[in-house]
Amino acid sequence: MDFHTIWESIQDWLEVKGLKFGLIILLTVFALAIARVVAHRLVAVYKRRHVDREHQKRAETLGSMFRYALSISVFFITAMLLLDLFGVRLGPMLAAAGVVGIAVGFGAQHLVQDVTNGFFIMLDDEIRVGDVVKAGGSYGTVERVGLRQTVLRSIDGSVHFIPNSKIDVVINMTKTYSYCMLDIGVAYREDVDEVISVMRTVEEEMRAEEPYSDWILEPIDILGLDEFAESALIIKARIMVKPIRQWRVKREYNRRLKKAFDQQGIEIPFPHLTLYMGQGKDGSAPPLFVRADSVLRRTEGGA
Repeated sequence: MDFHTIWESIQDWLEVKGLKFGLIILLTVFALAIARVVAHRLVAVYKRRHVDREHQKRAETLGSMFRYALSISVFFITAMLLLDLFGVRLGPMLAAAGVVGIAVGFGAQHLVQDVTNGFFIMLDDEIRVGDVVKAGGSYGTVERVGLRQTVLRSIDGSVHFIPNSKIDVVINMTKTYSYCMLDIGVAYREDVDEVISVMRTVEEEMRAEEPYSDWILEPIDILGLDEFAESALIIKARIMVKPIRQWRVKREYNRRLKKAFDQQGIEIPFPHLTLYMGQGKDGSAPPLFVRADSVLRRTEGGA
């Protein structure tokens, strides 16, 4: 078959089916644009009805999944229409696709597991865009949640692409609310009740100021004397705050508490070692020999 014959065949096909082909492509582009607009409008309506940050994060997550699902549906319908336009019989192809799908399924088990896990992660509302989570051995802020993978960005800017099949346990640190956990160490000589009083005073002053008055949800919860450490008494406390605000609140609280301890003369101990030589039942103790050596070094040209 020469080039002239091929060109005539193409012209004949375009005269008969060219208009349908162009119409299908045009409708596909139009359907994709409509899908994006519909998804955007639905997310916008949901956000207007729920102004709090938690519902908005869920809306963004579901919106991205909805756009993805609509796009896949449009491409699938377009492929079916084009195959029919080119004279491809869909019945035998679908039957063959079922057999091939079984074979491919054995080789694409991880992909199927990725999609399945991603679907249930979104359905159960475990992760949302903007959450700070630990998943798949990585830690960071959620940038995107898809059916196949979840994308996290760590504090140093690194981006982690985690297949959903690798996510077996999710630790969400910003779900509904967060706790600012505090382990305050003071010297053994300090009065614990006085230290607790200072801790409450510092938190009350913070809660009376912006933006901490909006971030802190409840007064500080002093759990009490938690541990007798090697060189310090550890007092454990926590502050309920809005999601993602626990680190900002903790840093500012530690700064103010250090200044308050300095003003009150409360010692924040540093690690030190105490030597105990032991004591017998009769009150005697073994001798401790101490030797101090003084070395005088002379340098060239000096006395």
